[in-house]
Order: sequence, then C-alpha cells, then structure tokens
Amino acid sequence: MSIRIVPVEQLAERQAASLDITPLLLPQPASLYQQRAARLQQLAAGHVMADYLQLASRIAQAQHQLVHSQPVRLPARADYFRQCAEHGLPPLGALAWQRDGQWQQLLHALCQQLSDNASPAVQQVLAQLMSAPAEQQERAAQSLLSGDLAVVDSAQAPFIWAALSVYFSQLASQLNMAGVAEPGDARHLCPVCASAPVASIVRQGNEAGLRYLHCSLCESEWHLVRSKCSNCEATRDIGYWSLQDQHAAVRGESCGDCGSYLKILSLDKDQQAEAVADDLASLALDAALEEQGFARSGLNPLLFPG
Repeated sequence: MSIRIVPVEQLAERQAASLDITPLLLPQPASLYQQRAARLQQLAAGHVMADYLQLASRIAQAQHQLVHSQPVRLPARADYFRQCAEHGLPPLGALAWQRDGQWQQLLHALCQQLSDNASPAVQQVLAQLMSAPAEQQERAAQSLLSGDLAVVDSAQAPFIWAALSVYFSQLASQLNMAGVAEPGDARHLCPVCASAPVASIVRQGNEAGLRYLHCSLCESEWHLVRSKCSNCEATRDIGYWSLQDQHAAVRGESCGDCGSYLKILSLDKDQQAEAVADDLASLALDAALEEQGFARSGLNPLLFPG
C-alpha cells in the first residue's frame, strides 16, 4: 500500500475503509526538537559518544529556539498542492520545492547560537558555514537533499541539514492535507517530502502497536505494517538484531532480500525513546549489522558519512 497526500476536505470521499489506522502523522516542531534535545542529553550520560551526543543535544535545542523565534509560513499554493494530490506527488518534495532564502537565515542563526559554547573545532566549522556565499550554501543543500552526500563536508552537513529540517518541518506542520492508503508498494520514502526515514517507531496511545517510519528531513511519520522491509517491502526474510536481548527497545530490522537494515524502536519498552536520538546513540548496533553484510537504508540527520 502506498500513501497519497490529499487535501483534508477530500479525506472522507477517498478514505472510507481504513479509518482505524492513520496513514500519516504530520510533525509538531514546536515540541519535537526540545524532546529530542532532552533525550540526547539523557543518553549522553556515561556514553562512549558523550561529547557528540551533547553537541547533538545543543543542535536540537537550537532548532527548538529557531522554531519559536523565526517561524516559517507555508506559502499559499493551492493549485500546486492540488496538482500534487492529483498525480500522487509529495507536496513538499525536497528537490521539487522552491526553497526561499529563509532556510539560509535559519542556518546563519543556528550557527550563531551554537558558536558561543562550542569547541574550537566546531567554532571553525560554524564560522566557515556563516561566511560561505549563499550560492555555496545552496549547492551544499541541494547535494544533501539529492543524496549526493560525498560532495559535502561531513562536519558541515549536520548543521545544514538541521536548518533544512527546521524549514521543512514547519512547512509540513501547516499542511491542510492528510494521508490516504492506496494500492502499491511505495512507502520507503516520506510521502510528504520524499526523504529517507531515520528509523521506525512502534507507537503507543491512539496508534498503539502500529509501526511508523520517521522522516529524517520534515519529521513526518507514515504507517508501514510490521514485519515488512522498510526499503523493498519484502516479507520473506526479515530478521531482528540487538546487542542486548530480543526484547530491547532499539533493534535492527534487516532484510535478506535487499540486504538493507533500519532501526526499529519500541515505545512500549522505553516510552522516552526518540527516533533520531536513540538511533544516534546505538551506532554499535550499526557496526554489528554492517559486519553481517547489511547496508543502512536510512539517514540520521545528525551524523553523515565521512
């Protein structure tokens, strides 16, 4: 089943059978970055990656402050969104969406906030980003969004992505649209912005027991049934891996058909687990899975190759 994004007023006429499962959960940027910052700080205590997790926490806290100090407004593009719905296209497709200069203002403000208490090495990276010409910043953003990660300095990439995430998550949160489940296996990318997931989450509350993929860019979440590969949607050879035991809150879900894996977090085992934070804090599990020959299918926005 794929997910089509349609205007809210069309929801009743297009979705009559599966109202028990909400296909799409739009982000709540006003609170999610602060929750991520707190979780990262909690995970940093006694962790071998404590310094980096604390830096990641400061990035998330800076994102939270930017959401409130520099709000991004969704442009009125009714015809564009209607066309996306008609053709099954993501309304905020990361490569198709015409970004304005506000994301670069967010990047500059983010770097300024972080530079005060940063280490000399991080201050140097932030200074380089702030002094870079707008054209250079734009090229780097376009390369990251297109998946061409190797051409962007891995030290700069998390800060660029953090600004883009603040930009896209606020746009996504204002969409007057909803997800509708349709036939077709096309759930490996975010239906809102077409970006890769960072991890999947087995939720509680109104969605108890349901698995949602969490977008690495716009922070939306979309439903995918459990025991199915989040990359190729195969069900034949799914394996679960943990460094602790089979009941761990964070596990790796691997696929023998396509050779990929993605983390899966269970909120019933740890209610405070958070997709980006817990994925970042469990890199030892990534190393173990890669030793088994599996390749990561998702992207963590706070850690880029290099």
